[in-house]
Amino acid sequence: MKTTSFTLILFTLLFASFCKGDNSDSLYTVWQDQTLNDSVRVKAFNKYISREFLYSRPDTAFTLAGQLIAFSIDKNYEKGHASGLKIQGASWLLRGNYTEALNAFESALLIMETLGDEYEVAACLNNLGITYKNKGDYPEALKCYSRASKLFEKIENPQGQAASLSNVGVIHQYQGNYPKALDYYERARVTYEKTGNKKGIVLTLNNVGLIYKGQGEYAKALDYFEQSRAIQEDLNDEKGIGLSLNNIGLIHDVLGENQQALEYFQRSLSIREKINDQKGIAASLGNIGTIEKKLGNYSEALDFFERALFILEEIGDQQGIITSLTNMGTLNQVLGKTQKAKNYCEISLEMSEQIGLLREQKTACDCLYDIYKNMGDGRSALTYLEKANILDDSLKARETSKKLQQIEFEKKMLQDSIAQAEEARMIEIAHQEEVRKKNQTRNVLVGSSFLLLLLAGGLYSRWRYVRKSRDVISKEKDRSDNLLLNILPAEIAEELKEKGRADARNFDMVSILFTDFKGFTEASARLSAEDLVAEINECFQAFDAIMGKYDIEKIKTIGDAYMAAGGLPVPIDDSVKNTVLAALEMQKFIGKRRAENESKGMPSFEMRVGIHTGPVVAGIVGVKKFQYDIWGDTVNTASRMESCGEVGSVNISQATYELLKDETEFKFESRGKIEAKGKGEIEMYFVSTI
Repeated sequence: MKTTSFTLILFTLLFASFCKGDNSDSLYTVWQDQTLNDSVRVKAFNKYISREFLYSRPDTAFTLAGQLIAFSIDKNYEKGHASGLKIQGASWLLRGNYTEALNAFESALLIMETLGDEYEVAACLNNLGITYKNKGDYPEALKCYSRASKLFEKIENPQGQAASLSNVGVIHQYQGNYPKALDYYERARVTYEKTGNKKGIVLTLNNVGLIYKGQGEYAKALDYFEQSRAIQEDLNDEKGIGLSLNNIGLIHDVLGENQQALEYFQRSLSIREKINDQKGIAASLGNIGTIEKKLGNYSEALDFFERALFILEEIGDQQGIITSLTNMGTLNQVLGKTQKAKNYCEISLEMSEQIGLLREQKTACDCLYDIYKNMGDGRSALTYLEKANILDDSLKARETSKKLQQIEFEKKMLQDSIAQAEEARMIEIAHQEEVRKKNQTRNVLVGSSFLLLLLAGGLYSRWRYVRKSRDVISKEKDRSDNLLLNILPAEIAEELKEKGRADARNFDMVSILFTDFKGFTEASARLSAEDLVAEINECFQAFDAIMGKYDIEKIKTIGDAYMAAGGLPVPIDDSVKNTVLAALEMQKFIGKRRAENESKGMPSFEMRVGIHTGPVVAGIVGVKKFQYDIWGDTVNTASRMESCGEVGSVNISQATYELLKDETEFKFESRGKIEAKGKGEIEMYFVSTI
């Protein structure tokens, strides 16, 4: 298993820089002095918390910020309240809890908007943008950065403007549009140079270095990191020097130059220990452990990972803890300490499941699979292999969702470009019209009576033309809307018309229904192509009507298979029950249709139906021909329910049964555990109505 490197990269300045003349003791003394103005005390305490605890002990910073908030509320000092919320948001952000970070930053933003403090509003928007970026929601991040940029431009703050340009560059970098990212970084660097902000220049140099590193141009990346380090040394910025040394070490690491990488990681660690940068220390320790493992020094590597783990537990970095535990598990396995290895990977899996980190869950499952396989416990090894495969499917679904977001992002950027071009065109037309009017010298009095008569006739003709055109446009609009509703759910179609895009969504509980005809091949051999299609169409038309009756969303047909989902795009309370009722009615229709066809001596179909309930990702695929589709392991399992079912019956999973077992109108027949392709044994039930 590949060991994950620890990398600390700051893309933007989250918080106001601190006054170098203030020391921590004096700041705390100011906070304690009750004779001073409340705003002075709050400002001092804010600096004290941020400087002393935010990056080294973010959990402690969060607690102290709570004191700041309580004080500000008691004194009715709204700006102090917002300052405390910003620190708490930063604490959550540094610890990887993006939901709580967004809540805190949005609360601070609301206060600052109420106060009318445009600088602080822009700062809060930047922090929200960073959080959305870390969460992977790039369109939302770009919205926040764009709003911040306009505000900074309005209040003539070039530092904020440059930071916003840099942030937009980050989004383009994450979207893989490296030329555009480099363009924004260059614009930010020029602004920083004009204002003499060397720290800002360092920021852009590091960002450019990271782009070249990601593209495999390691020599260029190394050059930018070295330029960054030179400026930081000139500024005596020890934290920045530690970061640059760490980045340089990463370049040597990917080049396979283990000794050089180790030297830079050790130098970075020395500086970070000197300034007590706890998160940075953990990152350096993890990187050193990675190199020691590559060099075959497993005991030394384990020691570094254990030291990193201790610090990460102190600062509450859950994701870092999980990675360290998995690293320690794999190393203990190499050292022959099987029980320890198993314990570490089990804890890593449990923690990653609690906070929903899919990639870390898969890594832990891979680790446990290797451990149990080496122990000779094939059954346990197979269990974790199946879990890893399921997680791999979920990760692919997430990647699909991310690609959908990227498509929407590019579409939004294109729409913005078109809008800007149209605005420029209209300005030019208005200018030309003004010039034309100024130069016009025609005598409008000659023949005015004749012109008025012509004008009246023209207006009447124009009125008739406009009325007819409106009727045509209205009919075409209705036709277009109806076609769109035949392709997409109503809610998705409305969102697409309103916003020009439809966001992918996660649904926690959706019942997926699959059907498949038995005897389709035999029937196709006995029917003409026209008759075969007509028979399938007759069945599918009936299925569509049943879906409408039970408020189930048809997803698509694949040959003779029919797929639908209950509980999206708008979740409803009875979606699971309605999906099963729809499936039973579909079987009833097929039974009746089969009897009719056999009485006429015509071929007929029998059908299997399967249902499974669970989480899915849903969204629009395609640009020219839209397709509303769903992804996730729930879809795969539902397909297995259909293939493992029997004709004339409705086969449901354990998950669906648990949600319906108390419904008195259903009768359930346990089938026990049935082997399903790619899923192992799954508990299944036949369901019918009483």
